[in-house]
Amino acid sequence: MATTATPPPAAADPPLKRAISRNMLLLFVIGDVVGGGIYTLVGTIGQEVGGLVWLPFALALVLAVLTATAYAELVTKFPQAAGAALYVNKAFKKPFFTFMIAFAVMCSGIASASTLSRGVAETYLPKLFDWTLNETQTVLIALGFLLIVAAVNFRGISESVKINVVLTLIEFGGLILIVVIGLGALIDGVGDIGNAFSTSDAKEAGNDVSLVPAALAGTALAFYALIGFEDSVNVAEEAKDPGRDFPRALFGGLAIAGTLYVVIGIIAPAVLPYTTLVDEDTTPLLEIAQTGPLHVHVKIFAAIGILALINGALINMIMASRLTYGMSRQRIIPAFFGKVHKGRQTPLRAILFTSGLAIILTATGDVSDLASTTTTLLLVVFITVNISVLVLRRNPVSHTHFVAPTIMPAIGAVAALGLLIHRVANDTDQITRALLLMGLGLIFWLANYVATRNQDATFDTGMIEAIEHPDRDAPDDRRPGGTT
Repeated sequence: MATTATPPPAAADPPLKRAISRNMLLLFVIGDVVGGGIYTLVGTIGQEVGGLVWLPFALALVLAVLTATAYAELVTKFPQAAGAALYVNKAFKKPFFTFMIAFAVMCSGIASASTLSRGVAETYLPKLFDWTLNETQTVLIALGFLLIVAAVNFRGISESVKINVVLTLIEFGGLILIVVIGLGALIDGVGDIGNAFSTSDAKEAGNDVSLVPAALAGTALAFYALIGFEDSVNVAEEAKDPGRDFPRALFGGLAIAGTLYVVIGIIAPAVLPYTTLVDEDTTPLLEIAQTGPLHVHVKIFAAIGILALINGALINMIMASRLTYGMSRQRIIPAFFGKVHKGRQTPLRAILFTSGLAIILTATGDVSDLASTTTTLLLVVFITVNISVLVLRRNPVSHTHFVAPTIMPAIGAVAALGLLIHRVANDTDQITRALLLMGLGLIFWLANYVATRNQDATFDTGMIEAIEHPDRDAPDDRRPGGTT
């Protein structure tokens, strides 16, 4: 039987600082959703669905909202930093399963940040400076970008989220700019709005676009553009009022980002010729930015694209480091990673570990591989989270929280499973990469087991209920969403 560890005294380390307000949390969600996917995947989706680029975005939005209902209930019911791993642990009480889900979430965030770092070096930075980079130069620039992100992450959650606010406004403004430029082009007679509701151009180009298979394939791609909302639950302990703010931020952020995506999904095929839309050597948003009477210089939008990708990477690395911190404090991974820097009140060791793993992934994978790996891992997580929220209905808590309509997480689990099966059946290389990452997780679990097997700090599922991180300014029983 596992030995229950004694939690460290509350004063042993400083608590995480509650610095995220309601509006900052909303921008945090928007900033993580609006980013790398929409800035890089529009043309790839067009290859699958012809002019119906908006359709996969709409379907992906529905799937995201279904799963977001589960997250909204769980984060307001259990407002702690461990996120999906906490929910799975409470639902199934299987330490190994808990760890593997935690590791999958962490790897998905790190893989996403790695994807975005490669996107900066491969797509937008060369456009900004008229560079032609070889693979070695691309990797070195991407790694330097990750080091900058790590430095901002260490600086502090207040600083990180404030930078996120600025970058979110810029990247959101960039997408609004694309909408305005696209509408100006259409009004000026460029393109044809009917192209956004037709697959004829794709068929004329020799692409056999069958609606249902194409929509599924496109949705699997578009889903990457809408992930990110789940990252916010990992900063629950740093939100001022998680019980009130999280549902509004999750659904509000998805509604804003999803609507904008659908609009751009209509404008892109309407304005651009199909051959330009799907050309692997072009980036559709950069092409739209240079079209019509309201066009801007390509370097202006390239700079906006860089800031958008930086923002997404920063939020993903915040999530990954906080998840690592939360799991360490709950004895799922070594306590070494649970130390908080006394000066900055940030989890320094967790930041160093997750940044190191991101560097390895960035050096060994390209944008497409890393994006696909991110989605595959998160679909597994979403299936388990949707099931967990239903299982945990048998565990009531004393404080009020959001309650999802039962049908929504149930449909969300089935939809995520179907999309995962489709991805695995049509892209076996990506399941191999995901399995390799999970194999790394298995090695990490075994190493932790060997390191702690003769200590009292053996992981026990009850530890999650025992460990608390009180607010510095309020007693435990009065802090927002606090345990009783």
